[in-house]
Amino acid sequence: MPKTILIVTDNLRDQVNGVVTTFKSIETLASDSGYNIVYLDPGQFSYIDCPGYPEVKLSFPRSMGKKIEAMDADYIHIATEGPLGFAARVYCDRKGYKYNTSYHTKFPEFLKELYGIPIKWTYWYVRWFHKHSGRVLTTTQTMVGDLRNHGFTGDVVPWTRGVDRTVFKSNLRGKTIAGRPILLSVGRVSKEKGIDDFCELDWPSATKIVVGDGPYRKELASKYPDVIFAGVKKGSSLAEYYANADVFVFTSRTDTFGIVIIEALACGTPVAGYPVPGPIDILEEGVTGSMNTDLKLAVQTALTLDRKTVKLNSKKWTWQSCWNIFKDNLVEK
Repeated sequence: MPKTILIVTDNLRDQVNGVVTTFKSIETLASDSGYNIVYLDPGQFSYIDCPGYPEVKLSFPRSMGKKIEAMDADYIHIATEGPLGFAARVYCDRKGYKYNTSYHTKFPEFLKELYGIPIKWTYWYVRWFHKHSGRVLTTTQTMVGDLRNHGFTGDVVPWTRGVDRTVFKSNLRGKTIAGRPILLSVGRVSKEKGIDDFCELDWPSATKIVVGDGPYRKELASKYPDVIFAGVKKGSSLAEYYANADVFVFTSRTDTFGIVIIEALACGTPVAGYPVPGPIDILEEGVTGSMNTDLKLAVQTALTLDRKTVKLNSKKWTWQSCWNIFKDNLVEK
């Protein structure tokens, strides 16, 4: 009989972000291994949009305990630190249930960027939140060290990510009449993602494309009329944007990984970014991409890289490895 894993998340199941993509991508692998993944998410509660950031949902976690009990799960994983994650953490501690957690985003830096909340306040909260977790899964070894440096004392484990190679592939690259080079940014269009840095790149001949949507899109489109804002793309349509770009430019300093990076690499597109968590764990300098505090220099180097080599070196990123790590670090309730 399949064992049940309950995922508590503050993300709606149809949202486009790394947290949702990760769990959706391991569901089939979990089933094949004899596990059933179920969710408690904002869709099962009343919620409102977060002021100034409507993609984030603030739920009212009434009857959280009853809902957890109804799931009758063998394992509980608390994926986010929002209202639902908070309520689940409190309930599990009160009942003496064991659970594990994950740390996907540099939450304190995110809140500092958006709302000016002092980082030290939020790090106090996230230390408390993850304190009783049987395992804290974070994205990379760099993030393990970062959390240790911020006072995390329990078991912190690096948890890789993967890419669907039936969708993201290099043979989608075709001829284009757009100005070269084609520079691409993909992701949530919000202030903490640093997309201004992409739009401001001084490259008169370049075609700059932003794929994605978010609360900052209208303002960016007004500020940078030379940039193409293509909106949200998924599946093969998104893969075509990756494959036809000459360089994928990753500007976020608050992400802890960046699934979009490995999606671009799988399409053979080299990546330029800053030397921060995510890029420094994924990219091989001068082989699959380039990192520099001067973003234009990073792009210049990335343009010289061999696309076949980029694609070949991306094959180590798999959802199977992601699932294996998740499964091996489950904690029985």
